[in-house]
Amino acid sequence: MNIVKVNNGKVELRKPSGSIIRYIGTGNAVNAEINSDGSLILVTTDKGKVELRKEAGSLIRYIGTNSAIKAKFSGSDILVETKVGKTELRKESGSLIRYI
Repeated sequence: MNIVKVNNGKVELRKPSGSIIRYIGTGNAVNAEINSDGSLILVTTDKGKVELRKEAGSLIRYIGTNSAIKAKFSGSDILVETKVGKTELRKESGSLIRYI
């Protein structure tokens, strides 16, 4: 399975051997995570947005509000940690399930 790495604001999609496959996003990332089957990538930007992207790099949708500091996959759902200290559990579609 491939690996994502944030390097100077750019998200790098890499092979397990470490060689680069492609860059993903616009170069303002602070955090990135790939899902368990490697088909989706979450990118948290320095502006607080969470982008859901395909492995190919194309944007699917924005998740949540503009106050995210970190996002990660939780099964098929997404956990978003916000600047105000709340954790949001969201569907892959972006709709809010509940606050944790």
